[in-house]
Amino acid sequence: MVTDAPPPEDGTAARPARPTTQSFAQVQESAEFGELRRTYRSFAFPLTVAFIAWYLLYVLLSNYAGGFMGTRLFGNINVALVLGLGQFLTTFLIAWFYSRHAAEKLDPKAEAIKARMESGTEADA
Repeated sequence: MVTDAPPPEDGTAARPARPTTQSFAQVQESAEFGELRRTYRSFAFPLTVAFIAWYLLYVLLSNYAGGFMGTRLFGNINVALVLGLGQFLTTFLIAWFYSRHAAEKLDPKAEAIKARMESGTEADA
């Protein structure tokens, strides 16, 4: 149980309560945790599938559509280079988008669950 008591005299800080195995199981079965898991999955799975499809398209085009990938767009810049750089751009955009999603939707829910577990209160949401 976390208290507002002053820190111990040996200089160590007071630690949060350690949740039991039973409390982890209760939280895992709670509706609140289920909602957190659903929120994560509804974001992560579709983006993962879309990115893998986009990556495989690039690989397949590179292997089987050499003429198309070698098409010059301007100067020495061809379709393969533009699509390859698009892979990097897509990766960074997904990471940025996930960071925003996690900060807005996942982190508050996870913090609420964590705080309740560390405080020692067993509330089923």
